[in-house]
Amino acid sequence: MGRLSRHFGELPQRRRSLIRTRALALSLGFCLACASGPAPAPVEVSDGRYVMGTALEITLFARDRASGRAALDRLFAIAEQLDQMLSTYRDSSALSRVNRAAGSPPTPVPPDLTAILREALAYSEQSRGAFDATIGPLVDLWTRAARRDRPPSDGERSQARRHVGAHQILLVDNRAALRDAAAHINLGAIAKGYALDRMREALESDPALDSAFASFGQSSTLAWRAPPQTNGWRLLLRDGEGLAGTIALRDQALSVSGSLGQWSEIGGRRYGHVIDPRTGHALTQARQASALASSASAADAWSTALLVLGESEGIALIEAQPGVEAQLIDPDGRRWSTSGFERATRFEALGEAP
Repeated sequence: MGRLSRHFGELPQRRRSLIRTRALALSLGFCLACASGPAPAPVEVSDGRYVMGTALEITLFARDRASGRAALDRLFAIAEQLDQMLSTYRDSSALSRVNRAAGSPPTPVPPDLTAILREALAYSEQSRGAFDATIGPLVDLWTRAARRDRPPSDGERSQARRHVGAHQILLVDNRAALRDAAAHINLGAIAKGYALDRMREALESDPALDSAFASFGQSSTLAWRAPPQTNGWRLLLRDGEGLAGTIALRDQALSVSGSLGQWSEIGGRRYGHVIDPRTGHALTQARQASALASSASAADAWSTALLVLGESEGIALIEAQPGVEAQLIDPDGRRWSTSGFERATRFEALGEAP
């Protein structure tokens, strides 16, 4: 310290004044940093809109309300753009154009359609055909059956199944086609999950956002990060006809599918909207399947596949999928789960201490 003082005393007056000024500025800056308190708590904003055939509800924690509202608008816009592209109910959608051109050479399609079809092909292979985006001809068959109140015959199912299978989809760069003129793609079992994955990309690129939760009709759900001062977004988990407990999701996607969640009565019997692509039969057993994954499209695909595969083959197959957990529940409360499902969802039975 004596040496520094000595050298300082030998500096010209102008240099000494400059050093004092800089030291004072540094000192003031340090004091202001110490005096300022913690950053303001994130602001919660939420909204819901009807899109992709259901209610999409989003809750955000953002730096301020304006940033949160702007982010909500961007997220809803992503879902609406994908709905216009992937819907089979819109004649103008890119997917409808591919279906109408079935049997023709590949034509250019938007990159998102190429990407979701590639994912669908991968999940079809991994699930041994239990998930299949070319289920369209069988969906049409059962829709007609409901109108005439008569289940399809074995011959009708066999005929429709000739046009079903992952081999029907042809992808070449950003061009797509269906090999068979009677083939038909239906992405209803994966489109919502794909939309949530696209939303997550937008969330991760926005520095004004702290955490978010998005859900399509409580069936396809994305939990990005966690709300302030919590370990995750908490949800009630149903068990048969009642409630089993709560789960906490963080940086995870959850898909819940019911075999008779939507159903038609045909010839005095209830048939669900989920169809086994391998047999052409619509499911008749009331069950609920839940799948958890880092990707929402993966969760969607596996919850559907689990309903089709059942407790033995389905749970065993999902156990072998990295990063995927699942559970299948019967109406009487019986359940079958992968070994890591409760741990991954932070499951807590009702009545347990939080």
